[in-house]
Formats: sequence, structure tokens, C-alpha cells
Amino acid sequence: MLKSLKVIRRCRKILCLLVLSLAAIGQLHLLAQNSTPAKQSRFAAIDVIMEEAVAEGNIPGGVVLIGHDGKVVYRKAYGWRSIEPTREVMTPDTIFDLASLTKCIATTSSVMKLVQEGRIRLNAPVASYLPEFAQNGKGDITVRELLTHFSGLRPDLDLKEPWQGRYMAYNMAMQEKPAFPAGTRFVYSDINFETLGFLVEKVSGMPLNDYAQTNIFAPLGMNETRYLPPSEWSSRIAPTQYDEQGKMLRGIVHDPTARRMDGVAGHAGLFSTADDLAKFAQELLGGDRVLSRLIVEKMSTPQQPATAPTLRGLGWDIDSPFATNRGELLPVGSYGHTGFTGTSLWIDPVTNTYIIILTNAVHPNGHGSVVSLRTRIANAVTASLELTVSEKEKLRLARITGYNESIMAERRVTVRNGEVKTGIDVLEDHGFSELHPNPSHPIRIGLVTNQTALDSHGQRTADALAHTLGLQLAAIFSPEHGVAGALDTTEIGNSKDAATGVPIYSVYGDTDAKRRPSETQLAGLDAIVYDIQDIGARFYTYESTLGYFLEAAAKSGKEVVVLDRPNPIGGFAVQGPIADAGREAFVSYWKTPVRHGMTVGELARMFNGERAIGAKLTVVPMEGWMRGDWYDSTGMVWIDPSPNIRSLTEATLYPGIGMIEGSNISVGRGTGTPFELLGAPWVDPAALAQYLNERAINGVRFIPLHFTPNASIYANQKCGGVNIILTDREALDAPELGLEIASALHHLYPGQYKVTALDGLMRNKASLDALTDGQDPRRIAEDWQDALEVFKPIRARYLLY
Repeated sequence: MLKSLKVIRRCRKILCLLVLSLAAIGQLHLLAQNSTPAKQSRFAAIDVIMEEAVAEGNIPGGVVLIGHDGKVVYRKAYGWRSIEPTREVMTPDTIFDLASLTKCIATTSSVMKLVQEGRIRLNAPVASYLPEFAQNGKGDITVRELLTHFSGLRPDLDLKEPWQGRYMAYNMAMQEKPAFPAGTRFVYSDINFETLGFLVEKVSGMPLNDYAQTNIFAPLGMNETRYLPPSEWSSRIAPTQYDEQGKMLRGIVHDPTARRMDGVAGHAGLFSTADDLAKFAQELLGGDRVLSRLIVEKMSTPQQPATAPTLRGLGWDIDSPFATNRGELLPVGSYGHTGFTGTSLWIDPVTNTYIIILTNAVHPNGHGSVVSLRTRIANAVTASLELTVSEKEKLRLARITGYNESIMAERRVTVRNGEVKTGIDVLEDHGFSELHPNPSHPIRIGLVTNQTALDSHGQRTADALAHTLGLQLAAIFSPEHGVAGALDTTEIGNSKDAATGVPIYSVYGDTDAKRRPSETQLAGLDAIVYDIQDIGARFYTYESTLGYFLEAAAKSGKEVVVLDRPNPIGGFAVQGPIADAGREAFVSYWKTPVRHGMTVGELARMFNGERAIGAKLTVVPMEGWMRGDWYDSTGMVWIDPSPNIRSLTEATLYPGIGMIEGSNISVGRGTGTPFELLGAPWVDPAALAQYLNERAINGVRFIPLHFTPNASIYANQKCGGVNIILTDREALDAPELGLEIASALHHLYPGQYKVTALDGLMRNKASLDALTDGQDPRRIAEDWQDALEVFKPIRARYLLY
């Protein structure tokens, strides 16, 4: 009996192969679209694997496309596009229901696009964008934990009860209760990506399908990729299964939850072709039209908790029980994903290869299987292309992923999230090559610096330069607050550095001449190095000090090397009034908005270019920093950049509160929390707090209080005022906050508040005039936007990240 069964199976297999061969003959014009015969022969093993899968009934048919070194080297269709209700031969341009590939292609790409723009923070609680998500103990779940499937949420929404519509799905996701504490275990969950889809919609203000189409698919020319495919595509769409009413699903999403969500969901719903996915894969391997290379590396390297045995990127799989499409030979360092309908994509940046397998394995009755098929094809591709990983590449992989053979024996990896290398760290890694060390004739360096200039080991930049062969630290220049950053006076004299014996020249004082280096001080130098942590606000004087040194260096023919550091309040937001032309000053070096969203290196490039300074400038960029990063995501230790900026909260408020401190109010200098307090002896705390809270200013609330500063304005006088509570730094427009407070004081205390004094730091006459006339601050802030839109493309020319 057994023998008879084997004979029957063998005959059935031969019959299927014969049918396939006849079908192939009838479709020669379609196969002409595939790879050349010479290249096809290299992949004969793939033909055998796919034909067997069809013959054995594991799949009705499929399309395999392989890319290598920037080219499509294999593209072929097998079997049947449809078996029921009619038979149709599979073609290479067939459109497939991608199922969970939607998570990566549409949703992850959309989320990371918003991360790149600084509009979403990976480590931010999801509830900071979707407040309803905080229900039932989800308040601390982060965007990162959704992307890596470490949120603790269940696999999917409840389908036992009848419900319909995206609104219902939204409410169910928001009300979901975690099954496990966040960050403790890997649970593959569609709810994670359903929530991420809603997050994209909330932050972008666009439906998920429209955002992905506009920002991902259209720029890449993916013209046959979309949710809700039009009826004219129907003949080329591979059907999946019969629905509950007995109708074959064709062009309607197979996933039941996505179907109830009207076909647009973060976890499923996307349709596409192998050719379009090839465009997408090639973009991730080497393009930057949609996502920066840094963003691609971040989402495709391990991002899960450090002790987790499963390797997951952001949205992408690296090495988990679901990673069958990696095969047994492609290295850990590649990444991909699969879809329940029988789709998969795997991308290997090490060998510059991608493998696309599209099938409708669930057609017609849901019994197909592609798990082993994916592994076998990946192994065959590796063998056909003779892909190998050199020892050098293994070392690079170990640096990127934390992967090595001994660790993988335990299925564990150490992940280093959020580590940023500043300019000095990169300079050290490069052996100080940007400074051209010369042991025979050491390069004489002048260093513009203060207490913030430390490398990742806690060593001062001054000491690193002083002890490098071929370099001679010949002079140190200290900005406002002195080289130790502790002085709050204009009387700062020259001195000597105790550790190196190098002279320290102060470039701060009460006249313009004292704020610039002299020709004598620069005469014996070969190059000037600038390493100071900025705060991200136009009137922070370290920026003007940078400009003054660029001017002096251009005049004296010296090279300037800027060691870049993060903008602590992020490099995304551009806010506030732009300084009027012709009003340059120590608190306003150029026509820059109050919050410029640039690093010191980028500012140096812009100053040098836009003011036509012409200095010989080199910027040593950071590694690992992204525009959306706040300081607390860099892994760097906070060092007060000046005596009264003692926390990231104070730095966040500073562009607004600092903008108005030139008027006759205390901003908390002389207290323990400067820039978090604000008031004057003539202010009624309750009245001011009530007025400001009623204005419903995004990102802040106000608590009435009395305080007595021991320094600065109103020293030792009891002041009435408010404590500014930062509730949402992402939503805050700090310069507009400053304007709101100034307007409130002008309205409540017109006889005491000297509103015209704002001009000293705001330096925008139109805004001051409007404020003095009693115009609504929101209207004034709206008027800033036209000038900001003119500034942004100028700024874009000088951005490094």
C-alpha cells in the first residue's frame, strides 16, 4: 500500500511538472521579461526548488527576484497565479497581497521618515503622541518597543465579537491591556503596528496610505504598490482565499483584522509586485531618496533589549524564529521580513544582495506552506552567487550588530543603543588626521574651548591635543563664563592652564575687541580647533564666538577645525523670529531664528558660506547622532554648558525664556532652577498663572509661587511669579512661549513691565511692534512662518545629518 502511494505521488509530481512545462511554453513572451538565459543557468537550483514547491502543492505559484551589486540578476515566475475559480498562469508582474511585509515597507518606513524629521522620538512613550494609549498601564510603552515587538501587547485584536471600521480598531488598540511588562519578552504583535499606523496618522496629519504613498512609494517610483488597489489591477492580482461569504479575495486584503479596518492598517493591507519591492530593497542598500543611511542602519541593526535572545531591528527581523528567509548561510547583519500569505523579502548589506519571494501560498484553501521554501532559496542564492563573508566584514558586523560567534551560541547579543561619538571622539578614532600631525614640525594648535569639551572617556580635548605626537597645543581661548564655565561676569582675564601650562586667553568682555582673538594671539598658530557644547539658541554667545574666530582665521590664513557636538534640544525644530538684517551683535551673529535646529558644525558651515567669510573650514562630524535626538538619547553625560543651564529641561525652555530675559523680569537666575521660574516683585502669582493656563500653551503648564533670587535682577527681593512645568517638549514652541509670557505681562502690568526691552535678544522689530500694540501672540508667531520658510532651504544646504 505504501509503495503504491509513493508511485501515485511520483506520478502526480511528474504530471504537475509536465503541465508547468506546457504552460511555460505557452508563456514564452512573458518569460522573455526574466533574466538572460546565461544568468538563469546560475540559478538552476532555484528553478528546481520552486517547481517542486508547485508540484507538491505547497504553493500554487510564485515570483522570485534576486538583486546583487545594484542589478537584478534573476527574475522569474512559476506555476499558477490562480487555481480557483479559474486557472491563470503566474507572470513576473503579478501583484501580491504582501500581508505582514506591510509592517516594514509601509509602516516602519513611514515611522522612520518621521523619526528622521524629528517628529517622532524612538524612546518617547507612545502616549506622548496618542494620549489615549496610556490606558490600562500602557503609559510607559515606547515607540521603540512597538517597533521591536517588546511592548508586551497581545498578538492581535479580538475578532470574536463583531466590529467594523478603523475607529473601532483605534479604540480597541488604545484600550488594550498588556499581557506582559514592556521590555521583558518578544511577542510578535499586530497590535504594535496597528498602533504605529495610527501614530503616523496623528503625527503627520495624513491617512497612513496617503502618507506612505506620498513619502515612500512615489519618490521611489513604486507605481504598483498601494493599499486598496484599484479595480483595473484586478486581473494581475494573485487571489488568496475565500472569505466568510464564500467569495474569493482578490484585491481585498487577506488579513481579517485589516479587512475590518477597511483595508488600511499598519500591520497588513499593502499590495505590490516583485519589481517594486526590488526598487525598495535597492534604496535600502544604497540610496538616500527616502531615508538617510544613518536611519537605515539604525532600523536594520539590533534594537531590542540587550538581554533578549531574539535579534530585532526597528520593524525588521534580524535573527528570530520568524527569520526563515535568511537561510542558513547569509550573515547576521542582514535583515528582512515575511508575510502570512507567502511573501518575503531579505536584504543583505554585507554582500549587497536582496531576495524577494512572492507567493500566494494561502490560495485557495489556506493549506500551503513556504517556511522551508524560503530557507532553501536563500541557501541556493548564497551558493549560486558564491557569497562569502570575509573576516574583515565579520569584524564590521560585530561592531554594527554586537554579533560574534560565541555570543550567538547563546542566542544573545549586547546592544548599544543611543551612543553618539562627538567630533573629538571621531578625531581620536582618525588618529587626528584632520589636523595633519607632523612629528618633525608639530602643528601649533589654538583651542577654543570650555568645560564641555570632553571625549567619551572623560578626557579633556585640551589634554588629548596636548599629548598627541605631531601636535602642539599652543594656546587656549575661553568664551563667556570662562574655560571652566563657572564665571558669570564680564571681568574674565587671561590665565594659564594648570594641567598643560598652556596660556589661556579670554575672548569675552564688555567690548567687541575683548570678544575677538587678537592678531598677536593668532600669529604663532597653524590651526584653530573649536570644541564647545552649544545650546541651540541664537543668542547663546558661543555661536558668535565661533563666527568671530572664523573671521579672524580667514584674515590670518589659519585653518579652523570644528569638532561637532549635538544640539541638545534636537536638530529638527526651526522656531521663532529671525533676527533683522543689519542688526548683527554678540547675541545675534547672523539672520538666524531663535531656535535654529543646527549643530555648531552646521552653524560654522552656514556662517562661513552665507556671510562670505571664506575661512578654510573643516568640520569633524559626529557619528550616531540623528536630527531628532535630544541630549538624553545620546548616551552622553550632561555637563552644564553655562552656570544657569543645569538640565535639559532648562535648555528646552531657554529659547523662549531666554529670549525675554532682557526685560525687567527675573527668569530664576540666583535660584536652584533658572529658566524654570519667572516673575517680579510686582507680579501676582495666581493672576499670572491663571492667565497663562487659560491660554492653553502647548507643552507647558504654570504653577503660581513666590521666590527670592540671590543674584541678578531683583536679588534678595521676594518675587511673585510662576513655575513653568514642561509637560510635552515635542509640542512646545519655546519662542512662542516667551512671546506668550511677555504678552501676558504687558497685558496684566502695562505700567510696570518694560516690553520694549525685549528687543535686545529678540531682535525683530515687527514682532516687538505687534506685541506692543497688543496683537495676539499666536498671530505674531504665525507671521514668523513666512521668514522661516525662506530660511529653511538656506539651512538645508549646510546640514550634515
